[in-house]
Amino acid sequence: MDRIADNYFNLAILTRYYPAILDGFWVTCAVAALVVVAGIGGGLAIAVARAFEKRALNAVIVGWIDFFRTMPQLVVIVIVYFALPYGGITLSPFAATVLALGAVLSAFAAEIFTSAIQSIPRGQWDSARALGLGFLPTLFLVILPQAIRLAIPLLTNRTIAIIKGTALGSAVSLPEILGSAQSAMAIAANPSPLSLAAALYLILFLPLVVASRFIERRFGPGWR
Repeated sequence: MDRIADNYFNLAILTRYYPAILDGFWVTCAVAALVVVAGIGGGLAIAVARAFEKRALNAVIVGWIDFFRTMPQLVVIVIVYFALPYGGITLSPFAATVLALGAVLSAFAAEIFTSAIQSIPRGQWDSARALGLGFLPTLFLVILPQAIRLAIPLLTNRTIAIIKGTALGSAVSLPEILGSAQSAMAIAANPSPLSLAAALYLILFLPLVVASRFIERRFGPGWR
């Protein structure tokens, strides 16, 4: 037990590297929050644009969705960080990670929102039109509120899965939790910093997982 404690819970090493790993924790929180806002907001905007059923626009949207749903998150981050400078766009590791993961989340969110919109019975559209509402009022006042409620459970689980990809930002030198812990582990020649990083990941993601279960029960198909 003493050997395990010395290797994985060495207080001297944890005390020395705790500030750097905590800084990485706040970076991870900031990236995750921005990815959620950009990804879900972008996905909803894409789904709304798709509802207009313009062939040329939908072809572009389908291409966006298929590309970012197919590509691994790490590959997207690397492309954004290393390839965009050839086009004259240079991003920091923070901005590149947010942009890459936000694009991936927007693709999944768009597909989820589109499926939810399409699942609303046609009678809802017809009833709104019978009351004199145009396309946009019907979409925003009648269809979207119902569709968003249906999309929430699936969207919550997908969002959690994607924001875990913040750890991949270490590939472009983002000083997030895992990158900071790996650097500390290499310097100290002891895995205790990874134990601290794991604990911080639990603090960050466990409440989100519990909240997702509540949301599934609250907004799932059986809820009234």
